[in-house]
Amino acid sequence: MKQKILGIIPARGGSKGIPGKNIRLLNGKPLIYYAAKAAYQSELIDRLILTTDSVEIAEAGKILGIEVPFIRPAELARDDTPMLPVIEHALQFMEAQGWQPDTILLLQPTAPLRKAEHIRTAIKMLVDLKCDSVVSVVEVPRHFAPDFVLRLEDGKLKPFLDGPLVTRRQDAHPAYSRDGTIYAFRRDMFVLKHNIYGDDCRPLIIPGDQSCNLDTMDDWQEAEKMIMKHEHDTIA
Repeated sequence: MKQKILGIIPARGGSKGIPGKNIRLLNGKPLIYYAAKAAYQSELIDRLILTTDSVEIAEAGKILGIEVPFIRPAELARDDTPMLPVIEHALQFMEAQGWQPDTILLLQPTAPLRKAEHIRTAIKMLVDLKCDSVVSVVEVPRHFAPDFVLRLEDGKLKPFLDGPLVTRRQDAHPAYSRDGTIYAFRRDMFVLKHNIYGDDCRPLIIPGDQSCNLDTMDDWQEAEKMIMKHEHDTIA
């Protein structure tokens, strides 16, 4: 039986690093457009919803064809609000309306280089591997890997990890960082464990040139260059 997939785009109104971020025009399109585009092109998502506290963002989402079944409560849209209760609120609302998904896909707008293929691959991994979740990651440059970096202890430099200091980058173990492109997880696990990872979380490794996370205006400008390059390569 085909699983039901719920896509959630979180886009609150307040943003300090990049004012008006979620509907700010990135290469001529509001930021949330890119999350919606990848979701629609994947042809896998049954319901795609926007969770926002902003009427302006909600209207922009509706224009893009995204469902806006509710306006997120203000207490779930503060600067320090974790993502977990935001997802729980969205899921509980949908289920109260009589629709329960099997899989949840979190699509943060701040990863505008996301592709439909990333979504398809993550869902396929979730099904084929029967794991709890699939999370996108990028490899950290070797000189930033934990067994290569140092920490301060009483003003003295010490290896960040226990053991001898690694002095050559090629000796550092590969390390990975979540990049925000994909979080795919099973609904039953999420409800039971109250987290999006579970006990069996698998990596979807994203090439560096397909990964971008927007926190600052410098990130924004770099994303515009990357999107323009991608569109040029596609046309060529």
